[in-house]
Amino acid sequence: MKPKTQQRRLRRFRTAEQLESCIRPKWDDIPLLISPAAALLSSQTHAFLKNIPVLQFDVKNQRIFLRRTKYNDIHQEDLFIGNRVNVFSRQLHLIDYGDQYTANKLGSKKERTLALIKPDVVTKIGDILELIYSSNLIVTKAKMTKLTWSQAADFYTEHQGKPFFNNLVQFMSSGPVVAMELMGDEAMSIWRGLLGTSDPAVARREAPQSVRAQFGTDGIKNVGHGSDSPAAAARETEFFFPSTIGHGPSNTAAFTDCTCCIIKPHAISEGLAGKILNSISAAGFEISALQMFNMDRVNAEEFYEVYNGIVTEYPNMVTELCSGPCMALEIHGTDAPKTFREFCGPADPEIARHLRPTTLRALYGKDKVKNAVHCTDLPEDSVLEVGGACACCALHTLKRHP
Repeated sequence: MKPKTQQRRLRRFRTAEQLESCIRPKWDDIPLLISPAAALLSSQTHAFLKNIPVLQFDVKNQRIFLRRTKYNDIHQEDLFIGNRVNVFSRQLHLIDYGDQYTANKLGSKKERTLALIKPDVVTKIGDILELIYSSNLIVTKAKMTKLTWSQAADFYTEHQGKPFFNNLVQFMSSGPVVAMELMGDEAMSIWRGLLGTSDPAVARREAPQSVRAQFGTDGIKNVGHGSDSPAAAARETEFFFPSTIGHGPSNTAAFTDCTCCIIKPHAISEGLAGKILNSISAAGFEISALQMFNMDRVNAEEFYEVYNGIVTEYPNMVTELCSGPCMALEIHGTDAPKTFREFCGPADPEIARHLRPTTLRALYGKDKVKNAVHCTDLPEDSVLEVGGACACCALHTLKRHP
């Protein structure tokens, strides 16, 4: 479609009183325009934040693909380039803004930065995630990894030659770290503000609620790192989440004495990931690997294949698993498949709340489909599921950077 023709058609979705955002997704290689009624300049803005009316337009065939209808499971914070969302069981990959208006209104609020959690506080990742979510930032990528000495030196190359360089590199390669890409309005300054000044002793005096004040030890063991410029954010994010498959630091999955846990998309969307990680750690389980990824429908069907024909909720379980980003965890410990499955609780959160009220599904689940977490049911499948989740993570990286 010619740009001017496309713009004329887009005007039909708008009035002088209500301007709508318009994003360009793809579904099965069909180019669409999706017009969520964000009503950014109208009094209806807040009314539509939780229940966004959605309209889809088939650009290639010049026709309405989906008439305007309310859809409860899309939120405004889900609408960013690169994300995948589900609309009536169709997984849409958001590839571009539909017009300059949307790029100006939404793109300006989508600053990205790298947040790196250092080895001394990886066990506090749940607390740190809760602070991030409470600051209206979105975690778009996350990975636990173990840096080699060479990788740590490359990441901190700007400090080479400084007195603390060797100690810093030695510390950063001494244990696992968690890298995250954060997104939001002024994400860079908000994350650096959450961290506080680089010296934890000073932070405890000047900003006692900051992360470094709470968990930091000294100028090297100071909890985390945050990008200090857009160029640095782009370089550092590329370092941990490279555009070329097979490059960059690998995940920390050990595939021994372990089981698989996946925090489901609804729990990620509701900002529950930090609370769930805290509950897992408080129960004495070790999180030995962590990575966020999006699962497509084919992989979700294969992952849940054992439930096909056995569990009546199977189709909805598949739809939920590919409805947004998941967080895959490798849980390590003695007899982990059995003990962690018990800790997750019954698949039905209502039953869990009556019989086992302290389990994960009792605390964070909503129903038998949106029950917060998936865990391995059969001990013999534990390593297989961890491997399957890791394979999906690698596939997601490949799809994100075609």
